Amino acid sequence: MKIENLNAMPAPTWSWLKMNSTSMEIDADFAPADASAVVVEGADACTGAAGDLEAALALADSRFPARRASAPGDATDRERVAADDLDQLDVPALSAYQTRAVHLEEKCGPAESFSHGTGSEAAGYLKSAAQAPIVLKLAAYQKERVTVRVSGVGGAIAAADIQVIAAEHAELDLIIALDSPVAGAGVVGSLLSVVAGEQARVNVICVQTLDDSWAALDASGFFLDEGARVHVQHTVLGAGKSVTGLAGELWGDTSKISVDTDYLAAREQSRDFNYSIRQLGRKTESNMDANGVLTGSSKKVLRGTIDLVHGCRGSEGTERESVLLANKGVDNKTVPIILCDEDDVAGNHGATIGHVRDEQLFYMACRGISAEEAEQLFITAKLENAAITAPDECIRAGVVRLGNKLVSNFEEEIA
Repeated sequence: MKIENLNAMPAPTWSWLKMNSTSMEIDADFAPADASAVVVEGADACTGAAGDLEAALALADSRFPARRASAPGDATDRERVAADDLDQLDVPALSAYQTRAVHLEEKCGPAESFSHGTGSEAAGYLKSAAQAPIVLKLAAYQKERVTVRVSGVGGAIAAADIQVIAAEHAELDLIIALDSPVAGAGVVGSLLSVVAGEQARVNVICVQTLDDSWAALDASGFFLDEGARVHVQHTVLGAGKSVTGLAGELWGDTSKISVDTDYLAAREQSRDFNYSIRQLGRKTESNMDANGVLTGSSKKVLRGTIDLVHGCRGSEGTERESVLLANKGVDNKTVPIILCDEDDVAGNHGATIGHVRDEQLFYMACRGISAEEAEQLFITAKLENAAITAPDECIRAGVVRLGNKLVSNFEEEIA
């Protein structure tokens, strides 16, 4: 089977660039893995029930009515969206993207607009493949640390459906580990849905250490209430094909989300990222930082979109990427986008992309380090950093196992 329109950009660019979206082919014989593929640690004190996420979003709907009722030009926008008969031919037409954007801003509340960065088809696939959802519901001022480990099962798809509802002033540290401790081939993924209440704090660390024979599919969606703070750390080190999508909606005033991504792509691996953040509340803040190394003949696409919606006065959004191309055979594509419908805002984006220069390779060659060994040094540095910063010993062991397959004597070097 094939998942189409995966990681689609909110505002598509020229199709000939082949960057608007991606797709993933999955063996139709892959069946959902049994419950033993997903292990949850530390959730006893915050176990919720099915339907809690939908109830929290429905409550947000009642608290956040449409904010564009008095926006300039709304009457014209409504006319354009409603222009479906011959009597409206004198009304300027909207593109498909503009129609969707107007619909989101005019009619959609948090429940309807809530999404995951990979798109609805991929999110539905993960939900259908997962066992019963893991519902983490935190009461006001409650603090918890929860770890979810998803292990690959040969010939199957192992997935976790994680739902987080954090009440006001609650704090959650959530660790997600996607690993393949045994040999085989299959799909490993996670579907994360987060509702962060007023002044809540949610920290998410997701580490992926799959071997090349596996595919990774990681989707997440966030709703932020007044003053909520969310930090997401994605560490993507393995898998033959890895797809990561994130969608964040900052409805509450002074809410803030930050996304840090560390990635490594070697040999013929593929990395595909799509981050989309909509800022609707006043004085909201978003930060996206990505840092990666590409070697061999690997490929990477990173789409980052910050949407400063009408009414988000005083908001600021920033996206940055630094990527090192350690081999001339790599394929790197970066698409930083800022959409803006508000005057009193600040949007910043930039990318630093560089090759290892010939004079640097010559300098190392003069000291007995070949081009292949230099490439290994960059891989080792990225893996060493992941091992040092691993949130627990089990994840560190996964990084070491992967490092041993990419770099000779990796375990001895970091010891």
